[in-house]
Amino acid sequence: MRGKKHIPSDITRSKVRQLTGTGATQPMIAGLLGIEEKCLRRHYHEELEVGVTEANAAVAGNLFRIATGDGPGAVTAAIFWLKTRAGWREADRAAALSEGQTITIRWADGSEAA
Repeated sequence: MRGKKHIPSDITRSKVRQLTGTGATQPMIAGLLGIEEKCLRRHYHEELEVGVTEANAAVAGNLFRIATGDGPGAVTAAIFWLKTRAGWREADRAAALSEGQTITIRWADGSEAA
């Protein structure tokens, strides 16, 4: 790896962008290109940044499409989106009760228990 001068090409730039976006680590990418990680960061800084951003945008766009649709998984995707992006959370009903309040439970046979 050391001693050879690396010259980036359009093909290697595209490969780094794609691999970064699919989750490959910098050591993995450098190994595939036959260069050191330092060389990878020096020559492919933009591709390393843009690849992750493009992948995140694609996944977020797909999640949004599913969450705003009516197909399988729409409810789950919408709940996930609202919890992570809109600050929604599930209320803790037990914590919401004030001191001294009681809960009445009615059983199916009509009897009551306190």
